[in-house]
Amino acid sequence: MSAAAARRMAIAAQGLADPRPTGQPSRRHLSKVLGRTQLLQLDSVNVAVRAHYMPVFSRLGPYPMTMLEEAAWSPSARRPRMLVEYWAHVASLIPVQDWPLFRERMQRYAAGAQRYYESVRHSRELIEDVLTVVKERGPLSAGPIEDELGGGTRTKRVKGGWWNRSDVKRTCEYLFAAGELTTGTRRGFERYYDLPERVLPPEVLTRRVDPDEAHRTLTEHAAVALGVATEPDLRDYYRLSPSDSQQAVAELVDAGVLEPVAVEGWRAPAYRHVDAKAPRKITARALLCPFDPLIWRRERTERLFDFHYRIEIYVPEPARKFGYYVYPFLLGDELVARVDLKADRAAGVLRVPGAFAEQDADHGRVADELAAELKSMADWLGLDGVAVANNGNLATALRKAS
Repeated sequence: MSAAAARRMAIAAQGLADPRPTGQPSRRHLSKVLGRTQLLQLDSVNVAVRAHYMPVFSRLGPYPMTMLEEAAWSPSARRPRMLVEYWAHVASLIPVQDWPLFRERMQRYAAGAQRYYESVRHSRELIEDVLTVVKERGPLSAGPIEDELGGGTRTKRVKGGWWNRSDVKRTCEYLFAAGELTTGTRRGFERYYDLPERVLPPEVLTRRVDPDEAHRTLTEHAAVALGVATEPDLRDYYRLSPSDSQQAVAELVDAGVLEPVAVEGWRAPAYRHVDAKAPRKITARALLCPFDPLIWRRERTERLFDFHYRIEIYVPEPARKFGYYVYPFLLGDELVARVDLKADRAAGVLRVPGAFAEQDADHGRVADELAAELKSMADWLGLDGVAVANNGNLATALRKAS
């Protein structure tokens, strides 16, 4: 397979080659996006927009954020919950029906797979106290749970120790990882813990999946989302262990679900999902947040697009090359530019502190297309316009086009 065909296949698998809805997107469109990406990564950084909202915008264009929020955190009888939180790629929103696929991971966390939880894992009294408070008063965030347990100003209502906030928060996170608590809702992005039986439908809660079957299913999900990928690419999508991933890939090859392929320029063997297609031409136009699943594995991004990309949030400002929170810009089947973005909500503008075109990019065309996408993003965020600063080789052309 040529490198260009692999690139087009990867873009198409992620749903970025699909035409955007002509009217306001609906839950049906959201479901289609999730059928492509399989999950949405959660991240708290809100300098432009939080990470889980952006991949849906990249694929659908302007959509009501409340649609995603209802699907994940505010279900109703008319609109049941579509998504639930768990450690999938990292902290992620996954389809509700996928929750049982992570039971083995939950069991490993419960048994001590993560050292962060070690200080509270054996505190059965604290664990029981937290579960009792959530059962009686949930959904609750960690602060009110800690207050109920006597570490705050409220009267202590359950029997047990006088627990401090860090122990309570860590216990909540341990129970979340172990599958004994989940996220009932979020408010201001703060997690409110609840019992799984109050969040998940009974058929999901009671479903048991053999670990090998779960690994195969998750690997197939990854293959659907990636189109064509190396085994480490597939492994990374749900953070499987090397041995579990390699076994799952071999079994899916034997079953005819994955087809081994050699991709021009790739050093490692690759695998194509049998249903993956490589369109002859792609007319995509999308801003991609740093945690978009098309680009979150940086080594794969460089292999697919010859595009070296690193997030520079933790780089001291004088040492940053492109900016604090940089979005690659997909045009056609290439990453042609990158822009540092900040939603200045007080001023009502989407700020572009830096705009950079890739080598050999047509600055005029890229600036026109990028300006249109930035205007659409600003409108979606409820901002009045776009303000482009002077930094970067694309800044002048982008400012003229904006």
